[in-house]
Amino acid sequence: MKYLKIFLITFFLIIRYSCSKEEKEISYIKETRQELEIATAYKEAYKALDENDPYFAAKKFLEAELLFPQSKWAPRSALMAAYSYYMQNYYAEALSNLERYLRTYPNDDDLAYAHYLIAMCFYETIEDEKRDSGPLIKAKDKFEFVVKEYPGTDFAMDSKFKIELIQDILASKEMYLGRHYIKKGKWIAAMNRFKNIVNNYQQTIFIEEALHRLVEINYNIGLLDESQKYANLLGYNYQSGEWYKKSYKLFNKKYVLKINKEKINEKEGVIKKFKKLFD
Repeated sequence: MKYLKIFLITFFLIIRYSCSKEEKEISYIKETRQELEIATAYKEAYKALDENDPYFAAKKFLEAELLFPQSKWAPRSALMAAYSYYMQNYYAEALSNLERYLRTYPNDDDLAYAHYLIAMCFYETIEDEKRDSGPLIKAKDKFEFVVKEYPGTDFAMDSKFKIELIQDILASKEMYLGRHYIKKGKWIAAMNRFKNIVNNYQQTIFIEEALHRLVEINYNIGLLDESQKYANLLGYNYQSGEWYKKSYKLFNKKYVLKINKEKINEKEGVIKKFKKLFD
């Protein structure tokens, strides 16, 4: 009886070990097969992308992600699916997949690229910045996020460049509206637009004109101290510019007359010299 008991225990352990080993082998084979399937799907998707078929590529990348959601291929496939949609200008689909990627894989290594691609989706949807600056603002906010959170990346470097472009576009919209209000004689509305450029878009190409417009408007409505303040600011920073010369002439009418007289005198002198040749 004692030997039978020992035999049964030994037999049980052998069976259990054999089953465990067999289960591990089956599990390994299953995982290997799944890895092979997802790798194959990923490669097919990548090939489609190379062959300029981004729609099919997006479909295959999503298929690769669903095949084995716990593998290292899953987050990569999800991100590449979003990129494929972006490449075919399906920005809404790209944004949806990027937001899902961020929720599903919050600790992935490619988060910087995902945020950058979100910014690019907003950036690419700009149609008429003079009417709707919403996508511009969203793109700018996201580019600034990339610069702040991932400062050492290539994405941050390009984001800085894109921010400068967006600043110019937003400033151009303010300038467009400011000029429009001047034509309509709406001085306060125009002034607010130019002040916005001075306060928020100082690094853009529109800063000189904005300062001159503030000189001009304040001068025309009788706020000479305010006008002089902006003229001084313009002269201090951009003394050699054409807009400063225009502002200077507002306060120095005699300067304009003096220049005109000098030109007239110079012209008369040339005429007199020319006449003497025939005397």
